[in-house]
Amino acid sequence: MASLDLHKRRTAAVARGVSSVISSYVDHAGGGTLTDVDGNEWVDFASGIAVTSVGNSAPRVVAAVREQVERFTHTCFMVAPYELYVSVCESLNALTPGDFEKRSMLVNSGAEAVENAVKIARHATGRTAVVVFDHAYHGRTNLTMALTAKNMPYKHRFGPFAGEVYRVPMSYPLRDGGLSGADAAARALDLVNAQIGATNVAAVLIEPIQGEGGFVVPAPGFLPALSAWAREAGAVFIADEIQTGFCRTGDWFASTHERVVPDLITLAKGIAGGLPLGAVTGRADIMDAVHPGGLGGTYGGNPLACAAALASIETMRELDLVTSARRIGLMLGGRLGDLAAADPRIAEVRGRGAMQAIEIVQPGTLTPDPATASAVSTECHRRGLLTLTCGTYGNVLRFLPPLVIDDRTLERGLNILSDAFQAV
Repeated sequence: MASLDLHKRRTAAVARGVSSVISSYVDHAGGGTLTDVDGNEWVDFASGIAVTSVGNSAPRVVAAVREQVERFTHTCFMVAPYELYVSVCESLNALTPGDFEKRSMLVNSGAEAVENAVKIARHATGRTAVVVFDHAYHGRTNLTMALTAKNMPYKHRFGPFAGEVYRVPMSYPLRDGGLSGADAAARALDLVNAQIGATNVAAVLIEPIQGEGGFVVPAPGFLPALSAWAREAGAVFIADEIQTGFCRTGDWFASTHERVVPDLITLAKGIAGGLPLGAVTGRADIMDAVHPGGLGGTYGGNPLACAAALASIETMRELDLVTSARRIGLMLGGRLGDLAAADPRIAEVRGRGAMQAIEIVQPGTLTPDPATASAVSTECHRRGLLTLTCGTYGNVLRFLPPLVIDDRTLERGLNILSDAFQAV
């Protein structure tokens, strides 16, 4: 088979540390499915980890990139600027929460966005401490590994890591014993006040819904309490919306659900239809605190990625992908709820919109069961459904279908998932 031949070439050419979920090699993709070089098809419940929300080759994105590639592929915005970069920043300033004056900067990836947000917060406040949370994931660079909670595979033997990063408990309703959002925030902030000191905190950095950490949705009131504390303490409240942004949760941004308005917001993944782009958007006074030349990067805001981003945002508007995410969420939530009611291994269904997950445990306990999660995911792959696991304990199955998936394809994927649970 062609995939086997490609895998032999990969083994000889690609570093062992770069792994893949499936061993087949994609030939083409779109409409909520992937087809490999041997003609096998998978229903796509991964979206390249929440990237291809508008599809793998959305017509507007393809046309915009094709037109731009014929004009120019690169000048470096820091050397010879161009309108596309400015237009993307204008769009992000208008789209993100908050009616105050904003500024944006563009980078290549989510990890770069987080790094720059921390840089900006430290520069603007003159402080150094950054507060992060249990189960968090923020990237694979040295600083973002320090911000990330999970050791394996992200941090193991890659240290030492950047300093002045402090981790406090997350609101995790399944495992908090009924703790309210306000009480969970008080628990975390008591540690911040006692062990760090409010006047030393440059930033509080949090995912409104955690991604790799297990799609943990904090209890209502948790995020607003953190935001209010940061405002009072003079710290920058940073929402990492890299996985939750751009319609994924049934709103343009997940912060909107509880009317939380971040000082800075980090963006990537779904922003540009699969092309590499990230951004930091936020309050103009904070963003403009950095001296000229202090922010940037050779490829940040590449013109092809900017063209793709503008086309992706227009596609989201035209197709009303906010409503699509809510529709997908209703179908996902209903079927996953039925699975949970019939299978004691499923402790919880959680998430929002087209970002949902199930946590798998040993029946009658909250003891994580990563082996079953892995076995179910592998069985899904064998039957033609691409799924991802996640969670600090590796016991969560997460579902991120493209927001353009049709009901029939979504239903087909959910039927495969149900069959896989019965088979394992």
